[in-house]
Amino acid sequence: MHSSILLNALILFPVLGAVVLACLPELEQSAAVVVGAAIAIVELVGAAFLAVGYHPKGATYQYASYKVYARPFGLVWHVGVDGISVLLIVLTAIIVPLAIIGATPKMRSRTAIAWLLLLETATIGSFASLDLLLFFLFFELTLVPAYFLIARWGDRLRGPAAAMKFFVYTLVGSAFLLVGIIVLAFIHQSQHGGTLTFSIIALADTHLSGTAGVLLLLAFTAAFAVKSPLFPFHTWSPDAYSEAPIAGSVVLAALLAKLGTYGILRFDITLFGHALRTVAPSIIALSIIGILYGAIVACGSRDLKRLLAYSSLAQVGFIILGTVSLNRAGVDGAVLLMFNHGIITAALFLLVGFLAERRGTSQISDLRGLQGPAPVFAALFTVAMLASIGLPGLNGFVSEFLVLVGFFGAHGYWAIIPTLGVVVAAIYLLWAYQQVFHGVAEGDNARITDLTGRERGVLAPLVAIMVLLGVYPKIVLDLIGPSVVHLLAHAHVAVVVVGR
Repeated sequence: MHSSILLNALILFPVLGAVVLACLPELEQSAAVVVGAAIAIVELVGAAFLAVGYHPKGATYQYASYKVYARPFGLVWHVGVDGISVLLIVLTAIIVPLAIIGATPKMRSRTAIAWLLLLETATIGSFASLDLLLFFLFFELTLVPAYFLIARWGDRLRGPAAAMKFFVYTLVGSAFLLVGIIVLAFIHQSQHGGTLTFSIIALADTHLSGTAGVLLLLAFTAAFAVKSPLFPFHTWSPDAYSEAPIAGSVVLAALLAKLGTYGILRFDITLFGHALRTVAPSIIALSIIGILYGAIVACGSRDLKRLLAYSSLAQVGFIILGTVSLNRAGVDGAVLLMFNHGIITAALFLLVGFLAERRGTSQISDLRGLQGPAPVFAALFTVAMLASIGLPGLNGFVSEFLVLVGFFGAHGYWAIIPTLGVVVAAIYLLWAYQQVFHGVAEGDNARITDLTGRERGVLAPLVAIMVLLGVYPKIVLDLIGPSVVHLLAHAHVAVVVVGR
């Protein structure tokens, strides 16, 4: 049996590190980065032990910890992981130290790094929670560090407005989630002898009428759609992604967006399988619109960070398409794409951030011919760009292929429409690369420096993962496979129970 100590330590260690870092006397920038990175790297080692010790064919939830604080009110600490949770915890543990080490000078303060570590605790806690109320607390906790990262260390003029927009959108969406959680718990309490619980394992046995299931599903999905973001709840994301500092953009796109897609995958399927089948056509329509809209607007974007923001919107559409396909290939692809998109988008935002730090702009019209003075920069950007497009041999291909296979299996030739998004993505990413790196560099562009050793070291693990999972995705698919099968079983059982 797995010890729960490791998972509890993974959740709590970053916030303890954040408190220690915040209480230390003011540090030099380099010292703050070293201390913060050391804490995050220890967390990464712990996450690696978690993944190695997890048995995909063992118990559904492993490393579980359960402690009651106030049973009459259903207040408990209940955490545990399956293969899907383990994968996303590993993603979080990879991204945070790279974001800290790759941070721009203004982000290299103990306060900023402490916020990043607090965000890591909230993210890992969300992925590990088996109690809805506990999940909600961690889910909401991500708002605070994300807000300050954007408002204080983002663009001086537009950052505070972007942070407020992000905060308000997410808070409003979460209000629906909280109401949905409470209503579901009370319905379960009335059906099971008056016991109040927020455990997702127990709540999965709640019997819901068709109307109640749909309304609760919509309440949950409202919060997840904002966080993902899913069209048309996405309007905060281009501003937040583009105005945030490098590290902020990385964690927003690579990690926080996954909390939304994870919520749909974990809770909508587990708790509202029958209702999800009813609402699926509407979610599919919004996902396809998001894919096409994100791709088309990205084509017209003249700022690299905004282009990546709209590209992420399209990728989220693919993740949700795979999820609501409700078959093995689609959900496997959705989970794999969550991880792969996190790796790819982190690399792209880091590269654009390094570029903006050198040139003082990320406007495409101000950049030209950078391949000559910065060949390593161009080479790594090429790899990340091709992975995002879905080039065979890199990690983006297998995940998008599985999503489309799963969607085709569920909805036939409708899969042609989202496939157009892949084609358009190739157009705007190749166009952006051509504009920025081809041609003759002049003026400030000719004097740009190539990636430093630190920057290459930050990007190297991300590129290595892109190649590894491009040629051998079986590592991840074997990890998540049994958990996906178990998850889908809930959706099919829900149809039988409600249909009796």
